[in-house]
Amino acid sequence: MSGNTVEQAPDRPTPGWLAALVVGVSGLFYAYAIWNAIAHIVTMSRPAGLTGSGWITLVFGAAFPAIVFALAWVIGRRRNVGELALVMLTGLSVVAVFWLSLVGYSILNMSALVNLS
Repeated sequence: MSGNTVEQAPDRPTPGWLAALVVGVSGLFYAYAIWNAIAHIVTMSRPAGLTGSGWITLVFGAAFPAIVFALAWVIGRRRNVGELALVMLTGLSVVAVFWLSLVGYSILNMSALVNLS
């Protein structure tokens, strides 16, 4: 007879409203990233317009948060609410790093993205 038995609590399913709340709140942050990317496109294209590579680069910057949100939701949808929140937060972190890289790239390589003539 072993005296080291540990009873595990039965897994309780996550309430649907709580998972929806986590997805909804994190979705607002992803939407803010998309909004910023669109504002960046408008700002960069105002004076003389964007080049072809400028449009591709900046439109991908606007689409990237939506792609990451969809992937984070697919990865976290069958997990408990804590793990879902961590997956969403990790995706937001990836979006933030990508956004900072895109802003740095667009400032340093403005001549390749914007028509200067």
